[in-house]
Amino acid sequence: MRRTLMEFVFLLLAGTAYAASAPANFTGDWAFDPAQSKNVGMMAQGKIHTTVSQTKYKIVVDDNSEFDGQKDTQHTVYDLTGNPETNTSMMAGQATTRSHWEGTRLITDWESAGAIAGTLVRRVETRYLSPDGKTMFVESARPGKDPMIIVFTRAR
Repeated sequence: MRRTLMEFVFLLLAGTAYAASAPANFTGDWAFDPAQSKNVGMMAQGKIHTTVSQTKYKIVVDDNSEFDGQKDTQHTVYDLTGNPETNTSMMAGQATTRSHWEGTRLITDWESAGAIAGTLVRRVETRYLSPDGKTMFVESARPGKDPMIIVFTRAR
């Protein structure tokens, strides 16, 4: 009886540890929340509707935005195996991205051509969910700069 109880406790603890470190599931429809976002500048006046689909190997993010009457779409693929992807950033144009999990956070390194020939611009994007899964945070930071934190609330 004691051994069975110990096995049960071990399995319970192992399951809890796995659940705590399992990758987040970002799948769903999300709406930009400028009131909760930080350092977004003029973006706060815009609207962004984001749809995320996710498999074990890829996350696909489709953004539909409207800023100052101008509509735009952006399609971003995050390869979860660590292989590089070519994506387009609204701010920096074409970029090479590499993604990996750190616990429940998706970390993506973006590298794109700088404004001066031969230079590179690097930034790190960290995507994660609130504990209740109803809020998605996307932090974007360049070395030495305060991060931009874009907050989305689950639309459904």
